[in-house]
Amino acid sequence: MQKPFAILLAATLTLSACVAPGTSTGPTVVRLPMGYIPNAQYAPFYVAVEKGYFAAEGIQIDFDYKFETDGVKLVGANALPFAVVSGEQVVLARAQGLPVRYVAQWYHTFPVAVFSLASSGIRTPADLKGKRIGLAGFFGATYVGWRAFLAANGLSEADVKQEAIGFTQREAVQQGKVDAAVGYVNNEPLALAESGFPVTVFIVGEKVNLVGNGLMTNEETIRTKPALVRGMSKALLRGVADTIKDPDAALAIATKYVEGLKADDPIQRKVMLATVEMMKTSGKQGASTAAAWESTQATLLAMGQIQKPLEAGTYFTNEFLP
Repeated sequence: MQKPFAILLAATLTLSACVAPGTSTGPTVVRLPMGYIPNAQYAPFYVAVEKGYFAAEGIQIDFDYKFETDGVKLVGANALPFAVVSGEQVVLARAQGLPVRYVAQWYHTFPVAVFSLASSGIRTPADLKGKRIGLAGFFGATYVGWRAFLAANGLSEADVKQEAIGFTQREAVQQGKVDAAVGYVNNEPLALAESGFPVTVFIVGEKVNLVGNGLMTNEETIRTKPALVRGMSKALLRGVADTIKDPDAALAIATKYVEGLKADDPIQRKVMLATVEMMKTSGKQGASTAAAWESTQATLLAMGQIQKPLEAGTYFTNEFLP
């Protein structure tokens, strides 16, 4: 059995909060950990900056592309006020006693997917038995999604041969180093298919109700700066709405923030369109549900990543949505 991975609190007392109090002469500067490298999938944030939505709320964003878990630690220590994270990170943080809370959902479908070459003969989840499965590592959203996918399909880790391959899922599948891999539905499988390698894709979010990526803050920021939390949520969701309405315009804006990104790149356009699908919801934009948090928590309990359940409302609030 894999050992539980913990969110370790390592912030020092000398670390600045990186939020300059807003004044009549300047905005509040927010350093925002994004959890990944600059990418087209962050278009709603770029749109919100470019169109002045954050500025309208008196906020200036400083994008910080550090690891997701680093952002969680810093927000949990109140060294930063916000981070972009996947839902399971909030549950894990709370289990470690970090006073974080999720305030706006960006992806309404959990974005993790299991994918293989169509030529592999893998047609159903049952076909994965005995196969070599590539994982970025035994941590993070892809691993949590993978474990939830196994459980939902009556499988276990013992039924497959798991390999930690780092962030080389696309190459490993293409070159036959693994039979299937776990990645993001709006990334690796799209790139493979566009490169001439048809794929079979199982989307975890279509089978399991898990909380996807969104905006996280901490209890201190909620208590002392509610207007800032509300402004961050409002600006982000305006960016989300514009991106859903006009993905091509959003992609063009993203080229200003992502080095080497081209608006006419067919792969990146498909990435954008797939990202838009995950942002859509039939409910209130930005809202997460107690049912999704309970399902996410249940998955982590079954994995042994957390030891006891908490009330779902501990993890999130929808009160700051516009």
